[in-house]
Order: sequence, then structure tokens, then C-alpha cells
Amino acid sequence: MAQQAFLRNATVKAGVVRSPEDAELRIEFITEGEASVHYALAHTKTSTWLTKNAMFAVTDAGGSTVDSTLYECKSTSPLSLEEVCESECVQAGGVFVDRGLQTVLEQKLKDSDFGDPESIVEMVRSFEKKTKRIFDGTQTTNILDFGGSRDNDRAHGILKGKITLSKEEVGRSFDDVIARVMESCLKLLHGRKIKHLLLVGGFGESPFLRKRLIEMFGRLGTEVVTVEEPSKKAAAEGAAIWYSKQLVRARAARYSFGIHSGIRYQWEKHRGDLDRCYTDAAGVKRIRVFEVLIKKGAVLSNDWEKVSDHHRSYQSFPSDLGEFSTTIYAWEGQGETKWVVDANNQVIPGMRKFCSLKADLSRLRSSLREQRGENGQRYWRVQYHVVLTFGRSNLQARLRWDENGVRKEGPITVLPTTAY
Repeated sequence: MAQQAFLRNATVKAGVVRSPEDAELRIEFITEGEASVHYALAHTKTSTWLTKNAMFAVTDAGGSTVDSTLYECKSTSPLSLEEVCESECVQAGGVFVDRGLQTVLEQKLKDSDFGDPESIVEMVRSFEKKTKRIFDGTQTTNILDFGGSRDNDRAHGILKGKITLSKEEVGRSFDDVIARVMESCLKLLHGRKIKHLLLVGGFGESPFLRKRLIEMFGRLGTEVVTVEEPSKKAAAEGAAIWYSKQLVRARAARYSFGIHSGIRYQWEKHRGDLDRCYTDAAGVKRIRVFEVLIKKGAVLSNDWEKVSDHHRSYQSFPSDLGEFSTTIYAWEGQGETKWVVDANNQVIPGMRKFCSLKADLSRLRSSLREQRGENGQRYWRVQYHVVLTFGRSNLQARLRWDENGVRKEGPITVLPTTAY
């Protein structure tokens, strides 16, 4: 949310769009995983495997992270894809292979004059430029060019500024990274049977990574599909394809989202939490809890909407209805929680402020109604609804109320909590 607001603001400052309102209407966002789906489908040798109800995975192996997403094909004409569950992301990109080689070299050259940091940096740089990109596990010798003709240490495989590594030594630099990629992919599948896994991304072009994934998934009956074109540009080109086709119609929530809501106090449920209670204008005892609006893992279609009921009470007739304001929280912890804050009114660990919603209530004045509280006291109350949508990966909100039997709607401003 904050990142989207930051990028929209950048487009306004750069003159790409005229105003923040123009940016809200014209700038759309897509995840790398979704964009990669479209790129892969456009550049694989064949798409005959993609049939209605087919479930497949997409693994985007980049420089620092590997993102895996599971999709189901809802329709082939027109093509419509739906995200099955929340995606997986692991720190296991190509840069970690470089670090793996650095560790191999430090161990190999610990007794050599060429074990200094500067020499090892040059060796790793040479590895990244060529050897890492072509290594498939069959090359018995692998040469890294790092120095001059006078740089020699035959005991450690160095001759004329070149060091020779065995396939086992190069393979060890990949081992930990590939293990993490495999673990992440298997966690995503979670026992589901799929026939195809699309592999994209810069690191996804590694012959050794492809070979190892083909071997593992082959045993599971899954074919690894690769693209014919270089896939470093998968996200950028895939986003353009997505925008023109709008194929992905649903995505899964990574976290549980909700609000800090006041519900009626019940002695049986809340007797140990009396210090969290308050009394509203109607004399009703209430307690604030985490009201879940979107549950983690829920699949949200582009036409999904969540309507939550709200009201505001006034002890005397208000001259100004004021402003509606609430915070949407994201629960990133394990399991479920019923609290947003602890007994000291501090946000609990694992709970994060996601964004704020603000709206002017002045248009609701004709909906204000006089009421009688539980103790007979007079107060005024206005009822309204907050409607949330998550179409095209962008959170939007609007105010809805009834006015003399007619449904009315008004704007709600969505403000990201984190500022950059």
C-alpha cells in the first residue's frame, strides 16, 4: 500500500500523469508473480498443456528472491487465471550462489597468497559473468580468470591469473540455494498434484538450477517448463501483457486484514478483560477487538467487496457530524488473534498498521436519527457502511448509506500508514 502510494506520487512529480487523482485512476499494479505468468505463456514453446481447470505453478527466480505462485486456469478462451493460495517467497536468488562460491574459495585458499578479499572478489566477479551462467553440473573443470600472468599457485589450482575449480566445488556454491528453492516450491504445493511448473527470472536461466528442478519435479510427475526468450525482463513485459489482457481475475491475501472494532461486551466471553471495556453514547458496554475483514489465504476476485457496518453516536444533537476515520491492520503473526493492542494500549507483536481510511460524514446529516439508550437517555445516531474492494491488487474504499430509502455513496480516502 505504501509502496503503491510512493510510486503514484513519483509519477505525478515526473509528469507522467497530471494529478494524484489522475494517478489513482490510471496507474495500476501487478505482482511480479502474476506478470511472470503472462510472460511465460507468451514465450513457452507450447501452451497446449494449459487447459480449463489445470493447476500449475510459476517460480520466478531472480537475483535475490525466488517467488512461487500457484494458479488455476478458469478459462482458456478468454484466458482467465485464478491464484489458488498465498504465494511463497524465499531469499534464494542468484546473488546467494555468488556468496556460496565466496565461501568455497575462502576455504580452498585459506593457506594461499591469493586468499585475500580483493582476489576472491575478482574470482567471484568472473564466476558471475560466465561460469555461473553456463554451469550445468557436467563440466569437470571450470576456470575463473581473475589476475595477471605472474599470479601462480599450482598447489591451489592457480596458473597465470586463472583458478581451476572442479564441478564439485562449483556445485557446492549452488547446493544451499537450490535446497531452499526446492523447499519453498514444495511448501507452496503442500501435497497438491500439478503437471507443470513454469520457471522464469534471471536465475531461472541457470542450466544447473533447471537441471536440478527437472530431476526433482520429474520424480513427482511434474514437468518444468522454461521460456525460449531471456526471462530477466519477464516482470516488465509480463506486466504489459497483463494490462492488455487483464487475465488474472483473483489473488490470495498474504495476511489477515481487519479493524479495531468495538463489539458488545459479553460477560461469558470477556469477563477477564473488563479493563478493555468502554461505554458508548447509548449506554452500551463494549470491548475493542480485532474484527477480521479479509482472512489470510482468502482468494479475492477483481469484483470482490467487503461491506462492514458502522455507526456514530452523539450525546447531543451535533452541529457537525465530523469525520469518519479508522485504521486497517494486517495480522502477520501465527494463527489467529482477537486483539490489536495489549493491556497497555500498545500494538501487539505481529500486528501492523496497513492504512487509514478517512471520509467526511457531512452528507449523512439527513440520515441522523434520534434514539433512546438502555437507560432511557436521548442520543443521536447515524448509520453507514464502509465498502472495501481489492480489484487489480489495489485497495479501494467508499462510503455507503441509505437516505430516505435511496442508496447513496461517497468517497473514502485511503492513506498508507508508512511514509517514504
